Amino acid sequence: MLLPSESLVRVLGDRTAKSFARHLGLNTVADLLLHYPRRYSSRGELTPIADLPIGEMVSIVADIVDVRERHMTGKKGSILEVRITDGNGVLSLTFFNQAWRQKDLKPGLRGLFAGKIGAYQGKLQLTHPDYELFPEEISDEAAKAWADLPIPIYPASSTVTTWMIQRAMGVVLDTLAPVEDELPSDLVKSEGLLALNDAIQLIHRPKQQRDWQRARDTLKFHEAFLLQANLVGRKLQSEKTTATPRVASASGLVSAFDASLPFNLTAGQVAVGQQIAQDLGQAHPMNRLLQGEVGSGKTLVALRAMLTVADSDGQAALLAPTDVLASQHFASIAKTLGPELSKRVGLTLLTGQLPAAEKKRALLQIVSGKALLVVGTHALIADRVEFLDLALIVVDEQHRFGVEQREALRLKGKLPPHVLTMTATPIPRTLAVTVFGDLDVSTLAELPAGRKEITSHVVQLDQPNLVARVWSRVAEEVAAGRQAFVVCPRIEESDTGAEFVEAGGSLSDDIILDDEGAIEAKPKRPLAAATTVAEALRANPTLKGVRIGLMHGRMPADEKNAAMEAFARREIDVLVSTTVIEVGVDVPNATVMVILDAERFGVSQLHQLRGRVGRGGLPGLCLLLTSAEVGTISLERVQAVASTLDGFKLSELDLELRREGDVLGASQSGGRSSLRLLKVVQDAELVLRVRDLVAALYSADPSLSHHAALARAIAEQDEARQEFLAKS
Repeated sequence: MLLPSESLVRVLGDRTAKSFARHLGLNTVADLLLHYPRRYSSRGELTPIADLPIGEMVSIVADIVDVRERHMTGKKGSILEVRITDGNGVLSLTFFNQAWRQKDLKPGLRGLFAGKIGAYQGKLQLTHPDYELFPEEISDEAAKAWADLPIPIYPASSTVTTWMIQRAMGVVLDTLAPVEDELPSDLVKSEGLLALNDAIQLIHRPKQQRDWQRARDTLKFHEAFLLQANLVGRKLQSEKTTATPRVASASGLVSAFDASLPFNLTAGQVAVGQQIAQDLGQAHPMNRLLQGEVGSGKTLVALRAMLTVADSDGQAALLAPTDVLASQHFASIAKTLGPELSKRVGLTLLTGQLPAAEKKRALLQIVSGKALLVVGTHALIADRVEFLDLALIVVDEQHRFGVEQREALRLKGKLPPHVLTMTATPIPRTLAVTVFGDLDVSTLAELPAGRKEITSHVVQLDQPNLVARVWSRVAEEVAAGRQAFVVCPRIEESDTGAEFVEAGGSLSDDIILDDEGAIEAKPKRPLAAATTVAEALRANPTLKGVRIGLMHGRMPADEKNAAMEAFARREIDVLVSTTVIEVGVDVPNATVMVILDAERFGVSQLHQLRGRVGRGGLPGLCLLLTSAEVGTISLERVQAVASTLDGFKLSELDLELRREGDVLGASQSGGRSSLRLLKVVQDAELVLRVRDLVAALYSADPSLSHHAALARAIAEQDEARQEFLAKS
């Protein structure tokens, strides 16, 4: 939307603007206007004093009888008491340390008074009520209109309250120039939308409920339309960009690799491989998302694409989110290719934890072009890493990387490289259209032969017998020659919320928001810490003789790799870990996954972690331990994961809980989304319909030459995105 980018300092003053920036992240007029109410309250129905219900919001039309100020006993300050009557009953209004209100509240005046009814010493009272005084007699209709007037309640903080935001919004709206509508006028009319300027005004200053509902629907449509216009525009622009076509030779690396495989590719792997091969052969960059359940064979499909590029002496880089996963990918690819093919393609590993000599050798291999297949972490993005001819980027677990990180690697190609992103978190069609609308999407639906189903159970910590049985089951599996993972949300007991980011935990059920948005955290039981749990399990008599290892993100890379390798060699029976084992780790002999404080993890994380077991032809078992209370969203989330192995069902639930992320900006997920009102799951029908409208508009006017306002709005979003990338 084309909203003013003027600083709030000029409009609200330095002190208020700094407070809004610090506590709410609102810096400009546009930021404030897009800070929509989270709900609307009202002063309530007009109620006779004689019928006032204690504890509820009420509104009364009454006359002021008398006003009295008295000083508080034993402390500084005063109390202003105002008695009012509606002719049948009497009620007290109480104001603490606000004697100045006597100038307004005078005996004989009539007004509307609203607030939460309470009682003190057997008498009804309103404390610090909202009120409006009338200079003359007010009609019943006017009184009802005032009582029914919707009151916007904003997302706020204990420092910047909803009432402060409401006052600031009034200042901005009073001086706001008419907002230009970026939607075509014929579309506004055919869709029955409000003018954008009216929608902005009415969502913040509704006169009746229908006002903010129509404003919300209009603004939601704007969000959907602008989002789709941006994504479709990017896709069209990408198709105009020049890239080097990459085609595998008939007797080249791909053919040699396929001939060496001891198994047949699944039908899905063949079909998706053909889609990717066709993309790579085009003269514009591939931009494809490959999704598939854990174990569906995505990495094998990506490896064949990398070999296709290597056939024409182009370089391919696989970007993994952690050192452990990068090392696992490197070892797995080396094993799959075999010594001869690995040498032919110059398979190279580059991570931040490599010894200096190995890192220098890897950098030379990459810049000289001898390394045709490179596996690495964020280290690949570093300025000193140069490719001779970067032709393909494969991003594993795309949700673990920000837009700016992927963009930095893409810029290392002489020409824009082909891009293949992968995710094991299945994506609903509406999200694929909304968030990844500039990508082509491929799905691997079938699992390779030999994969067994995983049984999942929720175990609540207030059932000690069941908790004890968890460790008995682990001991039984170990006695049968198998292995187990135990995952914790924290590393050390001393870690607090800021430190358990490795677990991706959510504090959603530990936060209380009052009507003014003030945050009050509930007392929390200490979360399971990997170091402490490892010690406790070693001392557990049930696990006597069981070899227990430890791995977490703060360990040096060589120690993490050593722990993982020892586990893979069956020198460790139970590996206690944080979520560093969430993706990519492949130990076929592991059959049990125990997740402690499971409510602290997201749906997709729980599904990913569960996918680490049952990979070797043996049935898997996932035990989700939780202290979440019955009736909470946290427990529902854990129970949902236990109830199904269908990743698509879980992805819908995960999307509802996590929101959609900043789909056009740099952050990948979280509350500060560029989608303020649009909900991808709930608004699926709108999203898909708007997509068709946008496609039709671009078809008729590819350059948007007849839609200047829309073009400017898209350009503003792209400019903001580029500024962020430049700073990152």
